[in-house]
Amino acid sequence: MIALCKACGTSYGVTDSHPDRCPICEDERQYVPASGQQWIDLTTLCATHTNKWQQLDVDLLSVRTVPDFAINQRAFILRTPEGNILWDCIATLDDATKTLITALGGLKAIAISHPHYYSTMQDWAEAFDAPIYLHASDREWVMRGSSRIVFWEGETLELTSDVSVIRLGGHFAGGCVLHWARGEGVVLSGDIVQVTPGAHAVSFMWSYPNMLPLPAATVSDIIHRLSKVKFKQLYGAFEGRNIRENADEIVRRSGEKYISCLK
Repeated sequence: MIALCKACGTSYGVTDSHPDRCPICEDERQYVPASGQQWIDLTTLCATHTNKWQQLDVDLLSVRTVPDFAINQRAFILRTPEGNILWDCIATLDDATKTLITALGGLKAIAISHPHYYSTMQDWAEAFDAPIYLHASDREWVMRGSSRIVFWEGETLELTSDVSVIRLGGHFAGGCVLHWARGEGVVLSGDIVQVTPGAHAVSFMWSYPNMLPLPAATVSDIIHRLSKVKFKQLYGAFEGRNIRENADEIVRRSGEKYISCLK
């Protein structure tokens, strides 16, 4: 049986009862709800929730669970000539989602920005016979093993000729963004670079729910690394958090503002 933490969506393999605790939620970058840790099995989740799809561009789709579940992030499907890529992950893998992704050509690879979005990555990998690429710095946060997990090291991982994963650190040591060198360039940023509610700025945190900031030096390093990447669009972890123009300049200005507030 697969048990899911209701607060963060992380999946655990269990025999006859749910786990006693969720280490992901007990870490200060997440939280245990005031009402206590609660669990749901994957079958029940798929019976009570479904997935909402949006086409953001001709070859970019987003998918998220409705009604809201856990952190409520969205995942993305990138359609490339070399195969489709799933960026980040959501817990609900229902029959409709399997049918739609299969019709699109399946998945070449799965890559995830950081541990809060691991969710049911193991099930997605099995369903579509795809490897999961995780940065080795976050190895300790995998709560359910899979032979399909590939831990990579270093600063950049190429998934296709025009898609690469870039380690920026910050929120997690292995925190990554995805860069798509299509047109003027696209970045899918997860929580590593968080698009603000107005979609006109970004921010950076060590812990979002507990409102703990990152040091100025860390943010400066993130901005420096992104300055070497060509991009004009940036899509964040949550629905509607889309910067469709001048994203590189917005990231630079936001980083400078963040650092000035820490002085």
